[in-house]
Amino acid sequence: MEVFKEFRFEAAHRLSGVPEGHKCARLHGHSYRVRVYVEGPLDPRVGWVIDFADIKRAFKPLYDRLDHCLLNELEGIGNPTAENLARWIWPRLKPALPGLSRLEVRETPTSGCVYRGE
Repeated sequence: MEVFKEFRFEAAHRLSGVPEGHKCARLHGHSYRVRVYVEGPLDPRVGWVIDFADIKRAFKPLYDRLDHCLLNELEGIGNPTAENLARWIWPRLKPALPGLSRLEVRETPTSGCVYRGE
């Protein structure tokens, strides 16, 4: 079974490598949404795969680094696209959530990516 918990944060970025004059080359912000999916067996004693509070606790240090930051300043992220943000979050979250199965990162309500690890 797979469960998820969603987090929201505000952050700014500018993208490098886009064509000259592209609007995303300018500094701008998004209301990001990150869904963290955890897969595992249903524990028959408690009736869940994982306590949602455990997912929240695992994501909290990342939330504290991401909320109201300039993503370009995060060490190791490179060009801060939604895809690279997902790839940046994964190795920082996986040790605390061994059942991590995928991440969904949305920059807007209609645009984002799904990442399942390498």
